[in-house]
Amino acid sequence: MAIAHIAVLSAALSALLILPCAATILITGGTSDLRRLFTRRGRSELREQHHSERASVRRVVRRYRRRDDRGPRGRDDRAHRRLDRTMRLWDPAARLAGLRMPTIEQIAYDLRRLDHQRRSGPHGEAYHAAVMTAYDSRLRLACRCLGIREFLHGLDGVELDFERVRVEGLLEAAGLVLRHEPGTAV
Repeated sequence: MAIAHIAVLSAALSALLILPCAATILITGGTSDLRRLFTRRGRSELREQHHSERASVRRVVRRYRRRDDRGPRGRDDRAHRRLDRTMRLWDPAARLAGLRMPTIEQIAYDLRRLDHQRRSGPHGEAYHAAVMTAYDSRLRLACRCLGIREFLHGLDGVELDFERVRVEGLLEAAGLVLRHEPGTAV
């Protein structure tokens, strides 16, 4: 019984491997290609044809590599130069200056939301660092709106924490509500 299973499985495997190749040869070429595959002379002709095709492909690849070394040609080259000129003329600072600054109410809302996020439960270090960076940028915006001097940008560590507390005190003295009190509506 086991020998019969082995014979059936090997026949099925052979059919799976041979039939697609034979069908491809019959569909694409015809019987002459099939005869070329089974004769010694035909196989040598197929090898020569394969080597000549590979040689022509190598020549084309070499030509394109040389062309790439010299840079792009034609329309692509013009498009690249136009893009370079456009990028040299484009000034992101001018576009950023043209944006509207958020209102002080929006900044105060963002500060309360970010303060709640930084004081809420345990999160990862990356999350906490991102929230603190956003909180500091909103503190800077609030100071700019109210004309308060701040030095949050160049500091880190304990110095940044002291400056943050100082700025928060000045903003609260100016009338900005930074913390959401429990029991009140936001």
